[in-house]
Amino acid sequence: MADKWTKYKLSELGFLGRGKSKHRPRNDISLFGGSYPFIQTGEIKAANLYISNYEQTYNEKGLAQSKLWNEGTLCITIAANIAETAILKIKACFPDSIVGFVADNKLCNVYFIKYYIDFIKNKMQSVSGGACQDNLSLDKIAYFDIEAPKKKIQDKIAKILSNYDDLIENNNMRIKILEEMAQKIYKEWFVDFKFPGHETATFKDSELGKIPSNWEIKEVSDISKLYKGKSYKSSELCNKGEGLPFLNLKCIERNGGFKRDGLKYFNGKYNNNHIVYPEDIIMAVTDMTQERRLVARPARIPHNWYKKYVMSMDLVKLIPSDNMERSYLYSLLKYSNFSDEVKNHANGANVLHLNPKNIEQFELVVADKNTRDKFGEIVNQIYSEIDVLYLKNENLKQTRDILLPRLIAGEIDVEKMEVL
Repeated sequence: MADKWTKYKLSELGFLGRGKSKHRPRNDISLFGGSYPFIQTGEIKAANLYISNYEQTYNEKGLAQSKLWNEGTLCITIAANIAETAILKIKACFPDSIVGFVADNKLCNVYFIKYYIDFIKNKMQSVSGGACQDNLSLDKIAYFDIEAPKKKIQDKIAKILSNYDDLIENNNMRIKILEEMAQKIYKEWFVDFKFPGHETATFKDSELGKIPSNWEIKEVSDISKLYKGKSYKSSELCNKGEGLPFLNLKCIERNGGFKRDGLKYFNGKYNNNHIVYPEDIIMAVTDMTQERRLVARPARIPHNWYKKYVMSMDLVKLIPSDNMERSYLYSLLKYSNFSDEVKNHANGANVLHLNPKNIEQFELVVADKNTRDKFGEIVNQIYSEIDVLYLKNENLKQTRDILLPRLIAGEIDVEKMEVL
């Protein structure tokens, strides 16, 4: 079937151009803080189908040295993270490390082009090698042929694949709502002190301000035990199925939370202290982002994925003491001021390192056991539902990734297929 498809260059199917960030230095604070979303390569890599999340915005000065791209633009990374793709769901600016493709809708379906580039990603990455760092230029992108069928066939292929991605996007929205719910409950109970029974509670003065009389100030070491991760060699890393899942810095989301696609696999030696189990809490003690978005950030291991993990030296695990509710401890570390305070103790020229003692010695307001347990009963259900949704997404991605190469290569005839 694919022998009837036509070969194009990407520039023949629409407009292809690099993002703009003319000003030097690029991180000049005078460019930021306005109303124009500024998208970077890491955010495209973290996206699934659409890109709508961003951490920085340009102001009028920033916009003047850049360009505002419309919704529906296909973003393709050409530096740092090579050949990652996502479609803008908002108007946004992006730097010259990202290429924008605006499809000619009479010739092609932008979703089909996105999936086609995903299909040839490895080929694109293989020609992106540079002297100092990998880079995929416009000329290199133009080197690749895009083999495309008639537009109506593109539409069907794109719809089949995007149906899976739309379900993933919906699940991600539900996950975000659930996470916001857990944070809201934490704030209501432990910041605003509107916990069950607060109407009759008495308060006392403490070094951290007024707190309920039966709550205490404790160091992290009083409510948990900390274990360091495994120092390892690259030769001890292996393919999936050849060793244990290996937790590393890439398993921590920026600002906290577990990142599934960062997992590696390990077949070296380890001891019991290096083992991590479902629902354990891990934390980054290393950071290569000078903005300190990873260091001191906790993540909770999902309960329905692997049964056992090994963790790297970039992480520590925190095991709660016998009477400490696990989900309460995780929420306390994630939603309190803990991370924002402790991260400032990390230091290093290129890579930030945090001494675990700074974690252990940090003081927190700890609620009484009854309140902790009640909170745990509620948020455990929320975290369990989040785990289920993540697992559904993994299954959806696997099915999509099985179909994608067969559809893009024209091995499945969709012309007479009805696609909803």
